[in-house]
Amino acid sequence: MTSHGTSGPGPAGGTGRPSGTGAADGPPSGALTWTLAEAALRAVEEVGGYAGGVYLRSGTPGLLRLAVLVGLPGPVFRPWWRMHTNRPFPVAEVHRSGQSVHLPDVEEAMRRFPQLVASLPFPFASLYAPVVAGRERFGVLVALRAPTPGVPVGSQDRNRMTRGGLHLGEALAGLVRQGTTVEWPDEPVCVQLSTAGAPPVRFGAFDWDLDSGMVTMDRGLVEILGAEVTSPCRIEVLTSLLDPEDGYALWAAARQATGPDGRPVVRRIRLKGPDGGLHLLEVSTRARKDAPPPGAGANGSGAGLRLTCTLVDLGTGLIGSDATDRLPRAILAIDRLGRVTYVNERTERLLGRSRGSLAGRPLWEALPWFGHPFHEEQLRAALLSGDPVRFLAHPEPGRWLSVSLHPGRDGLTMVLVPEDDPARLKPRAGTPGPGARGPERAEDSLSLPDDRVSALYRPVALAIALSEAVTARQVSAVVTEELLPAFGGRQLAIYLLSERRLYLAWETGFPPGFLEPFDGVALDERVPGVETLTTGRALFFESMEQLGRTYPDLPLDAHSGARAFLPLIASGRPVGSCILGFDRPRGFSPEERTVLTALAGLIAQALERAQRYDTESAVARGLQDALLPHRLPVWEGVDTVGRYLPGTQGMDVGGDWYDVIETGQGHLALVIGDVQGHGVAAAATMGQLRSAVRAFALAGHRPQDVMRGTNRLLIDLDPGQFASCCYVLLDPESGELRAVRAGHPPPLMLRPDGTTELVQLAGGMVLGIDDRASYPVTRLLLPPGAVLALFTDGLVERPGQDIDDGIALLRQALAATGSLPLADAADRLIREARQVTSRPDDIALLLAARRPDHR
Repeated sequence: MTSHGTSGPGPAGGTGRPSGTGAADGPPSGALTWTLAEAALRAVEEVGGYAGGVYLRSGTPGLLRLAVLVGLPGPVFRPWWRMHTNRPFPVAEVHRSGQSVHLPDVEEAMRRFPQLVASLPFPFASLYAPVVAGRERFGVLVALRAPTPGVPVGSQDRNRMTRGGLHLGEALAGLVRQGTTVEWPDEPVCVQLSTAGAPPVRFGAFDWDLDSGMVTMDRGLVEILGAEVTSPCRIEVLTSLLDPEDGYALWAAARQATGPDGRPVVRRIRLKGPDGGLHLLEVSTRARKDAPPPGAGANGSGAGLRLTCTLVDLGTGLIGSDATDRLPRAILAIDRLGRVTYVNERTERLLGRSRGSLAGRPLWEALPWFGHPFHEEQLRAALLSGDPVRFLAHPEPGRWLSVSLHPGRDGLTMVLVPEDDPARLKPRAGTPGPGARGPERAEDSLSLPDDRVSALYRPVALAIALSEAVTARQVSAVVTEELLPAFGGRQLAIYLLSERRLYLAWETGFPPGFLEPFDGVALDERVPGVETLTTGRALFFESMEQLGRTYPDLPLDAHSGARAFLPLIASGRPVGSCILGFDRPRGFSPEERTVLTALAGLIAQALERAQRYDTESAVARGLQDALLPHRLPVWEGVDTVGRYLPGTQGMDVGGDWYDVIETGQGHLALVIGDVQGHGVAAAATMGQLRSAVRAFALAGHRPQDVMRGTNRLLIDLDPGQFASCCYVLLDPESGELRAVRAGHPPPLMLRPDGTTELVQLAGGMVLGIDDRASYPVTRLLLPPGAVLALFTDGLVERPGQDIDDGIALLRQALAATGSLPLADAADRLIREARQVTSRPDDIALLLAARRPDHR
């Protein structure tokens, strides 16, 4: 359902910043951003995480947006910027329930949220806390960290997350009291984590009087050298802290700087610190005459030849380019937000670009081929799992690179090696490493994904297809078409649980009749299809011989291939079992086991939904049939016709309704509305709203009061539910219309001369949001022979199409109805929609016409 013409502050368009003031013409305030960023950083650091963020309400009911992302590059995680609160993901559940969720490892995540693991199939732990203040729900606080398999999240970290969410909620409530709009309509702001214990960069300087041999140091250099060194001192005191070779280099630099041309000289030397460690310093020397030394007083001599030296302690113990420029590898580094922070000399040559043109740029801009979905997936894997990732890249025709990603808390180092023969890198059975040329290449061998591993990047496609499957047969067909080819399987069987027995619901690829003995097997039988469900653990057998050794009494078919038995468990409830069969023996990598188990959870949820479908659909259909008017009032001088089409995706029925009410004061009330969602809940809410509108209308209330009363009733009945509505009161004698609308598309009018127009009605907020909302009245005239068309957005919305374009097409169709009888006109307007096989939303249409001869 789309909201139209709602009141209240809207998102700041095109600024790239969140709305922070609610002012229509003022710039957004940074207070909201700083508050969110500070809370996210604190939460991540307190629980020992490496990333996190905050999801915040967006201004669109039922939609959260990622407002702040800490420690991860935003563009690589674009699919997770938006989160609908009805999705089966932890962020949505936490926001809906107001309860925290803690997932210590991938096993727990698979059990509770298989969609999360299917979309991010990497080992990581995640903690979620609601951001609330009293009854006000703002969003969800998230922290990611390394997994702790089998070890639950400790109470201290649970409490830290809970406190973080509560403190952030109170801070946001304070911003609301100050007039700030606490909503996030934009893309997320990315925030860098603090560096993990890196020593600070320090600076120092000294002035060397070459005639006297005295050195005067500033405070910065004294701090670097330690308290045992005082200033001024003789040059020998300073050179005693250098290795002999570095001392010679310093003297040579002095002689060069004081030579005939006097050019500045830069040298890198190693300086012994007070802890005995070596600090790598850059020394820039420049000769000056008659210049007072740093820190010298007014009585400083200032005579003779002096040498000024500036030292920079980079704090790393090593200047990267010194070491990496000597390596026969192209090396670059990025920070946790994906910006290039270092490029060595060989990378410049390999890419044909200078360091200056690469440094500071996002990786996907510096290396555009990293924008490919496969390469983004590798980057996500490294950033989330913390494990090294190796893969083969094909940046341009005829060119291949082996890429190694080595992640750390503060960033990621990448090694690029040109490959002339990528085929040799394919793994071969029985070889110790994929295509290693010798001992010197063994550590750099590339794990190129083969056909099986490439299946790990199919779960999102399977999840999308499952979301569109309604019946158990459709779910099984999707699994056959998507899952089997992705993993190279040939056989599939799905069993569903009923009265403590498993019944065969779908099979393909098995010998005829082979599975019949297992149809109706009891839960106390020792067969793998039962044990995978009762234990909740997936069972993998690399060959039929291995399966036979484990279950010696189990009948086996003629195939010698592998078998995978997957438990179908949805939200802790057993649904059934899934069996995958393969023609040949094969192993199952840890990644494949993880993804297959997660996908089994998706299949279970789809099958559970399908099992509920028939019962729930029948209940919802009965509700809607009972609640929609079976006939409309017959009134002299006015004809009315209504049409309803259910959606074809998911539940068949939704919350659209129409009605025509004789008010008792000689008027007709024309009503059309759209309740959020589908199914029994939407149909029930629709019935309550329809009854409320009828009651208010029959009591003779004004249109604006009908809408106000219905709005307050919906808030009392179901906080969080919302609906749009358009209410038009028609005087059949005069044709006068008094109309109000609550976030609903305005009606169309077909005039007697055949022209059409979009009736401009003042808009109010959708019902169920604000109990103080008002609904202004618009007065207009319906001439004799004119037709008024009220409709829900399902009639004008198309995927990928702007709703205004849909309304324009409906206007053309309405104009083309000409002098058709009203019932025929209604059929023509919905004819195209009726022919569409995939209709995501239901449709309601109400036409009202004044007869041409009625004056």
